[in-house]
Amino acid sequence: MSEIPAGRSETHEGDAHTLRYVVGLPHPMPLVWAAVASPEGLPQWLCAADPLEPRLGGRVTLRWLNGPTEVSGRVTAWDPEYVAEYTVDPPHGRIRFHLEPGPPGATGSTVLRFTAEFHGTREARLDALAGWHEHLERLRLALDGHPTDWRDWTDARWRELRELYERDEAPWPKWEP
Repeated sequence: MSEIPAGRSETHEGDAHTLRYVVGLPHPMPLVWAAVASPEGLPQWLCAADPLEPRLGGRVTLRWLNGPTEVSGRVTAWDPEYVAEYTVDPPHGRIRFHLEPGPPGATGSTVLRFTAEFHGTREARLDALAGWHEHLERLRLALDGHPTDWRDWTDARWRELRELYERDEAPWPKWEP
């Protein structure tokens, strides 16, 4: 069971994919912002960020801590406390975090609209859907005070999510997390 709703994807021009997740988080926006837009917050659930120049056009290098992937690029949108967007080398492309206050009555909550755009095969799209889903689960845990210990990481959860996303493409049965 996952508290993160399934991501959705669109494919354009054959191999251009846009992945979208909308995640309600029971945490205030400043805490979520620090997790998605700071070199201290990102390693707790996603990757190391060094450098991360917090400004439009700033340099960014993201180094995944569960494998050898390292990508460099630029900060392509930066609206402190609301939008952090990194456009980096393949395979990751454009990664955007858009934060909004949670719904009325949900004081101290945040809605995260996450978008990833990249080029790749159908298989790469399914891999990315599962990977981003797992990372968003890890974000929720990190915000709850349980950051990821990358030394203990295995791909078991990713494999489970990958199978669910692949099954979701078929007419039946649909995914029920």
